[in-house]
Amino acid sequence: MPSVHVIEHPVIQTKLTELRDFATPHAAFRALLEEIAMLMTYEVTRDIPTVPRVVQTPLEKTTGHALAKAVTLVPVLRAGLGMTDGVLRVLSNARVGHLGVRRNEETLEPIEYYKKLPPDIADTEVLLIDPMLATGGSAVAAMTYLKSVGVVSMKFVCLVAAPEGIAMLNQHHPDVPIYCCAIDRQLDHRGYILPGLGDAGDRVFGT
Repeated sequence: MPSVHVIEHPVIQTKLTELRDFATPHAAFRALLEEIAMLMTYEVTRDIPTVPRVVQTPLEKTTGHALAKAVTLVPVLRAGLGMTDGVLRVLSNARVGHLGVRRNEETLEPIEYYKKLPPDIADTEVLLIDPMLATGGSAVAAMTYLKSVGVVSMKFVCLVAAPEGIAMLNQHHPDVPIYCCAIDRQLDHRGYILPGLGDAGDRVFGT
């Protein structure tokens, strides 16, 4: 079963409540999403491996830390783009790949339409980013593809997860840990998370 880490920091939870509010306008929604992603990054990367690094301070040499491997962010288009800049504010040297996976609104099955990744992604730590883990179909499709190109170290980062989506990842990719801010009650008949926050992509881009 995938390990599920719910980040319950009071600042994050306050901002998540503002995101859920239907009255929050697009510009504020985008800003909040970016801020939450930035704050989540500290917890998501807590156990990322490091190696020693010697630096010269103004007074003497000292040994500190450096990330052992490069980091690649892979936002699932399009909603995942809303979290990317927030993560980059912490991991400024990270590379960014893109996966386009959309949900067929009738069958709820994922449809892949775009892939562009760094050529050495298999040698990096990968953060797969999508604000919502609903049915889990898009996340499973993205993880399956990333593993097919050699990715072995991956985490899934979202805002809100549904029990059904967690169960789907447990079935197909139990080795990939999930980081979220809340586990909501359930999905409705359309595959939307309840209480959720609506369609994150529509609210980010005003569509």
